[in-house]
Amino acid sequence: MRRSLKPVTADVICRYCPRMITTLATEVANTTAAAGASAGALVGGLIGYLILAFALVGVFKKADEPVWQAFVPIWNYIVLIKISGKPIWWIVLFLIPIVNIVIMVLVFHGLSTSFGHGAGFTVGLVFLSIIFLYILGYDSKPYQGAAAGDRVAGYAIA
Repeated sequence: MRRSLKPVTADVICRYCPRMITTLATEVANTTAAAGASAGALVGGLIGYLILAFALVGVFKKADEPVWQAFVPIWNYIVLIKISGKPIWWIVLFLIPIVNIVIMVLVFHGLSTSFGHGAGFTVGLVFLSIIFLYILGYDSKPYQGAAAGDRVAGYAIA
């Protein structure tokens, strides 16, 4: 048995219209808040990356590397590995969970010994990386070469 539809009256519109407007306003507010949060995260991430890149600029200047390399996302880690005197294939080990933490500690230790610092400075690099990278890049100690003695040959032609 089919039911016939009732005609829409002014009473029905007045009863349901405020709920529809409230629902629509809530959806718009939620969407706008989510867009604002993602934009804020993007700007915050960019600012954090630039702070790290400028810390690496000082390190790269001391090691006679072109400073533009500090701003290229994966390449800056490759150059950091080179400066610390470790093999280039270690960049692959950064892709393995938990192993990447150990490799980063070893790279930081090679980096600190390349600039004439010891194990205490390595601990500082591990726990307060950005602060100690600024110290490493802008203090008076010169780059002494890779920990193995000879400086590793360049990977790029600049």
